[in-house]
Amino acid sequence: MADVTYYGHWICPFAKRVKFTLANRGIEHDEVNVPPTAARPKDFVVPPEFVANSPKGEVPMIRYRDRYLVDSIPIMEFLENCYPQTPMLPENPGERQYVLNRVRWLDAFLMMPAAKVYYGTKPGVIEQGSRDLSLTLKKMEEWLEERPWLAANGPTLAESVAIPIYVRLNGLRRLGFGHEGPGPRVEAHMARCRELPGWKAVEWNEAQEDEFVGRFLKYREIKNRERSAS
Repeated sequence: MADVTYYGHWICPFAKRVKFTLANRGIEHDEVNVPPTAARPKDFVVPPEFVANSPKGEVPMIRYRDRYLVDSIPIMEFLENCYPQTPMLPENPGERQYVLNRVRWLDAFLMMPAAKVYYGTKPGVIEQGSRDLSLTLKKMEEWLEERPWLAANGPTLAESVAIPIYVRLNGLRRLGFGHEGPGPRVEAHMARCRELPGWKAVEWNEAQEDEFVGRFLKYREIKNRERSAS
């Protein structure tokens, strides 16, 4: 048994961050598939240790030896301390904080608008999410004028936070992301990310993208039907 056990699912963007980080850093780990609540089949048996140690009942979660941790960013920071030989944060405290500030900015301004696009059931909400996501991508374009990576001269946890959006970008377009997409620097950054060791562990195949899109189109259909009935 490996020191680390990862509890996650391919459709969850927050679990993707952790999976990418583990794979990119070459951290040996066991894996337990636990779908997020919204994608969890009714007959799915949730592992008892997950029930006992994930207060919100959501992925990601890891077990490190006899300790359990939840939430993607705290997990990724914790792994930095456990595996210093393959860092994704700078050792210098000031540089480290600089990266973490960008990690938290991306956490707020990438995921929120993306969620509005795929969870949106009204055109105005989807439009707002699409516009906000485009603005975030423009800010990332500005960052990438400074260096080829989002927060340092090499890949950091900022890449871990961006990766789930890169993976689902085509799906987001299919669900209504119609504003200006990645600029040339972000496109080049995406290409560099696809060359990283962690990319293969998180990239979607065609069937997964179709399932993602189909799931949210069905969600919209149900919500709009309920709205019409009321």
